[in-house]
Amino acid sequence: MSEENVVGRGIRSVKTVVFQEKSPTHKAGLVIEPGNWADVDPFLLMAEDFFVRGTFGMHPHRGLETVTYVIEGKLEHSDNKTGGGELLPGDVQWMTAGRGILHTEDPAVGDTVRSLQLWINLPSDKKMTEPRYQNLRAQDMPIRQEEGATIRVFSGSSMNVTAATENHVPVTMVECTVDAGVTVTQDLPGSYNGFLYIVEGQGEFGEDQTVGKEGQVLWLERAADTEQTEVTIHATEKMRVLLYAGQPIGEKVVARGPFVMNSDEEIVQAYQDYRNGKFE
Repeated sequence: MSEENVVGRGIRSVKTVVFQEKSPTHKAGLVIEPGNWADVDPFLLMAEDFFVRGTFGMHPHRGLETVTYVIEGKLEHSDNKTGGGELLPGDVQWMTAGRGILHTEDPAVGDTVRSLQLWINLPSDKKMTEPRYQNLRAQDMPIRQEEGATIRVFSGSSMNVTAATENHVPVTMVECTVDAGVTVTQDLPGSYNGFLYIVEGQGEFGEDQTVGKEGQVLWLERAADTEQTEVTIHATEKMRVLLYAGQPIGEKVVARGPFVMNSDEEIVQAYQDYRNGKFE
């Protein structure tokens, strides 16, 4: 990318996540609220959760991907396709539900897990794809190292550093750990829609140096599809921030509970298939 052809992205909105006690074992805040499908496309919803063992039981999904990033604690997971495993702080699990999967996520005994779970839509021709898991270990991810900054690439690319993660929908996911006073940039195709979520610290973002702090979500301004763009990230105190951006799908979204399809008929079919044991 030549510098003269790069367009800087601004920030179009900033929101502070509000947490609620969902139960004695679960506190959650919606980073992305469901329902504004065109605005957040290709994403669907995102929650930051604090929870202990026994909060979530085995449950189904169809027609979407879940991307779970563990901030604190040990998260054990099991499902009816792969058996299961565990995720440690900094790890990501990229689960493609596709045609149907049953799974659960449970903190290790005695642990409180703090995690972020993002739901990514699947296009109509991928809704019924075979389920798969990609467990992305923090220590195995490619890293772009700058002076005073570490950019861990979980999906997509950052400058010339590219992850091997497979995507049905093109998505860039990077974790930026930036020392106070340091500025880094992240490149993105102009067609991508995206946002930043600040896990800790604070900084200034985008063309207008919009201020953001821990617990806030900042949505990027849209750009022309033909443009190459970049997002400027400046830490005013040591900061960890996640950037997610992806190619919008532009299809109708019909979501009911754990299923996300393109029509009411497909949702009805998903519930019938689940009740009839076709997810097993």
